[in-house]
Amino acid sequence: MNLAELPIPIDREKVAEFCRARGIRRLSVFGSVLREDFDPERSDVDVLAEFEPGALRGVGFRYFGYGDELARILGRKVDFCSRLNRCIETAVRREALPIYERSSESRIR
Repeated sequence: MNLAELPIPIDREKVAEFCRARGIRRLSVFGSVLREDFDPERSDVDVLAEFEPGALRGVGFRYFGYGDELARILGRKVDFCSRLNRCIETAVRREALPIYERSSESRIR
């Protein structure tokens, strides 16, 4: 599956702005949003964030609002995570579809 085939609209510029402001180097969707059992009326969107080194330093409790902020951008409930249980990590990373990736050039600037 690619970004254009997702059953939800993704405003790539708003997602990129969200990620840049929080030091997220890659943001991916996984789970039911990538499968036929996704219900546009009821399903949430599972999101995996990978942060730049040090990006979470000093963030504190604001981290827990990131899912709500992203939910407003995507227009649906988001399950936001940046760490995975090791029992599912390999499977999730294999299926995950990036919706934002910081280019190596933007890391240099």
